Amino acid sequence: MAMFTYNHAVQSTPMCEGVWRKILSYSENLMICEITLEKGSMIASHAHPHEQITYVISGKCRYTVGEETKEVGAGDSVLIPGNVSHSIVILEDMKVIDTFAPAREDFLK
Repeated sequence: MAMFTYNHAVQSTPMCEGVWRKILSYSENLMICEITLEKGSMIASHAHPHEQITYVISGKCRYTVGEETKEVGAGDSVLIPGNVSHSIVILEDMKVIDTFAPAREDFLK
């Protein structure tokens, strides 16, 4: 079954200080979210069983995945395997698209 989601109709929910999430579309196997992050905010180190790909629409951050740390900006992407610790320090206001497989059921609660 198709799911049409209109961005303007989706309410942002806070994830942590300076970070908001919009769940755009999802199925049992896949989820896509738009994340807005303010300069100076951070997402603490965490891991989850889901594979994740982050695509940076705008802004810049320092991403740590496992033991590797890199700066990424507009047009860049990051693949995070399941169960690998990762964290982000926001260097400029950002907007990213996060895709998860399977869907993050914890986001839907």
